[in-house]
Amino acid sequence: MNRIYTGRRDFLKQAGLIAPVAMMAGMPEGAMAFGGGHGTIVEDAVLPVAQGEEAPKNHIKFAVCGMSHDHIYGIIGAVTRGGGELVAAWGGEPDKIAIFKKRFPNVKVVATQDEIIHDPSVQLVVTSQIANERGPLAVRAMKAGKDFLSDKPGVTTLEQLAAVRKTIAETNRIYAILYSELLEVKAAVYAGELVRQGAIGTVIQTINIAPHQIFQGAGDAGGGSSRPDWFWNPDQFGGILCDIGSHQVDQFLYYTGSTQAEVVASQVANVRHPDRPRFQDFGDMMLRGNKGFGYVRLDWFTPNGLGTWGDGRLFILGTDGYIEIRKYTDVGVKHQGNNLFIADGKQARYIDCNQMPLPFGPQFVADIVNRTHLAQNLDECLLAAQLVIEAQNKATHITLHDK
Repeated sequence: MNRIYTGRRDFLKQAGLIAPVAMMAGMPEGAMAFGGGHGTIVEDAVLPVAQGEEAPKNHIKFAVCGMSHDHIYGIIGAVTRGGGELVAAWGGEPDKIAIFKKRFPNVKVVATQDEIIHDPSVQLVVTSQIANERGPLAVRAMKAGKDFLSDKPGVTTLEQLAAVRKTIAETNRIYAILYSELLEVKAAVYAGELVRQGAIGTVIQTINIAPHQIFQGAGDAGGGSSRPDWFWNPDQFGGILCDIGSHQVDQFLYYTGSTQAEVVASQVANVRHPDRPRFQDFGDMMLRGNKGFGYVRLDWFTPNGLGTWGDGRLFILGTDGYIEIRKYTDVGVKHQGNNLFIADGKQARYIDCNQMPLPFGPQFVADIVNRTHLAQNLDECLLAAQLVIEAQNKATHITLHDK
């Protein structure tokens, strides 16, 4: 019998990871306490599941319709972990198709999008197509009876967002955007559980610092090779606030629990790319929700010496404590991500979250099978998309002058 999880909390409970477990015994002294042995700073670890990850309980067939951004591999990984079977793919760029064929040599690559959209065996369409083409593609797929999972941003204009909302209502198809900096980062998932437990009281504010790197040595974050022309064109990628800012606004809504929000102020700039005059390499925004505040800073200035594509940080301020997440590295300390720090009225703790599960994939596939909506709150998903477009539209364009 299929098990239907009621949300991230139930998933973590089923996995045996509902609370951190102190790992004090056998640890070196320096790992247990800092600051002169006062005993108020300890190190915890979220323990792995005793018998390993559970096998998927559901099965669907899905297909890739657009692979312009390398995020497609993270999307495929999430759906596959949940029981998805990748049966076909379409891509618009020969270089991307060549890479895809090397990674998935047994998956059929088709010549047109329609072969995916009108294939009766395909239940779910996933995409990382050029950003401004994702919304119209979602509408076509849902009208053809497919559920749809998009890379962020799912849409780049308010008109596209309205069309997606209308199509969801008309077709009752499942639509989601994979905001991976929340859904596919273990420490971010666990921070949500701590917030729901009341570990830091009521959340007041989130601060997201989200530096990115344009040219990377390798990896699936998008910059393992030279960036395509569409990356530099805000009409196509949506602008810095709409594009990478969508991750951060989704987190602001999720951790504060805000169901209504507005963009208080936003600004963008091109600081170091005069040869690409419309590109935006810096942006920030201030948000106000009905349950909290948010600040987001975005940039394309990650230095090569960091050793990864970005030193993403999340700060969650509560009435009784705070959480910091160092998502992808602990700069100058260790090249390991999923670092969570929490301070409350009793102590400060470091929690290594690398062994915990990621619930989105299994939950999302279960949603498709059972016609539920547990993996992602649709209203929150679409509100995040709306807010970043509004932030982009109202942003002040700043020019920094030489001093």
